[in-house]
Amino acid sequence: MSGRRQETFDAIVIGAGAAGLMTALTAGQRGRRVLVLDHNDEPGRKILISGGGRCNFTNLHTMPDRFLSQNRHFARSALARYKPADFLALVEKHRIAWHEKTLGQLFCDGSARQILEMLLDECDNGDVTIRLSETVRDVQFSGHFTVETDTHTLTARSLVLATGGLSIPKLGATGFAHRLARQFGVPLVPPAPGLVPLQANIEDLEWMPALSGVSLPVRVQNGRTAFEEAMLFTHKGLSGPAILQISSFWKPGQSIRIDLLPDKDAFETLRDARTGRSRAHAVAILAELMPRRLAEVLGPRLLGGKAAGEWPDKMLRAAAETLKNWQFSPSGTEGYAKAEVTTGGVDTKALSSRTMASTTLPQLYFVGEAVDVTGWLGGYNFQWAWASGHAAGTALSE
Repeated sequence: MSGRRQETFDAIVIGAGAAGLMTALTAGQRGRRVLVLDHNDEPGRKILISGGGRCNFTNLHTMPDRFLSQNRHFARSALARYKPADFLALVEKHRIAWHEKTLGQLFCDGSARQILEMLLDECDNGDVTIRLSETVRDVQFSGHFTVETDTHTLTARSLVLATGGLSIPKLGATGFAHRLARQFGVPLVPPAPGLVPLQANIEDLEWMPALSGVSLPVRVQNGRTAFEEAMLFTHKGLSGPAILQISSFWKPGQSIRIDLLPDKDAFETLRDARTGRSRAHAVAILAELMPRRLAEVLGPRLLGGKAAGEWPDKMLRAAAETLKNWQFSPSGTEGYAKAEVTTGGVDTKALSSRTMASTTLPQLYFVGEAVDVTGWLGGYNFQWAWASGHAAGTALSE
């Protein structure tokens, strides 16, 4: 086309998020001429909002079994070659103060912007070119890739898809990586929202919206998968870390089991209350075991209006069963708008676990959230972005 600028690079990375920037800086610092394109007007938008603005940038307990994938062994290679300690060394090289919160989660003391600026500085060190507000109109392959934007015709031997999944569309998330995968015959595992609040059927659970804002520690279980963390009631259903965790494993039509008193024998506790506090009523007793607002809702439903001394064993057993084994059947999730990640994506059977390249078109790479590898909540998905990006960036340099 006349008037269009033409340029050639060794590799083009589409997506200036965590995985894309890590791929680019790794290849750039190894001497490759790398271009990063992104349709957003700023890079790393998900980095900036993560961890409440402090970026939960990795997890010390990273292991392959903390990731979901149809091939649970796929992530092992990349994770073994770029570990949390490797990223932490980069953080410390840039003198970014950090702290560990619960369960091995590492956060910036200051701002998530420090992590983004670190990645951009490292890209500068590798002479990486980054172009924002660039919409890709067409991609073709004929021995090399040709990428058409509104203003440029770009060619490169290799192309890296790092555009993430479908979660949080307001940050610019699209299905671009999935569309390109289909174009080049790379199979997909059907995507779904992950780490997402679950909705209740409010017609059946009319008491739940009144509990919006109430939080308590629980144990949630779906099949053989279980998490012990906090749960939060919302005006639509349930959220909080425990629910976000289990949501990635939940499938429509399933129920999840919730233990509202994970560190107690509910039957023994209620029986002791019947003996020791025979004049007390259900709300007063349950309010010592859980938030009062929840006790006010559950007490009359489970134990009626009589004093504890009048509770029969049969009532105690039924109440204890509900408290320890609440079967909650979600009506759905709050969708990609509220999902922190996308499960599914590019099928790992079609990729090399060492290089992240397509096995049928080895010059095409997929990294980060675009791939069917989804971490638990708590820094695991960033570690996958760093590890998969490092694997692809290293392979681009070989």
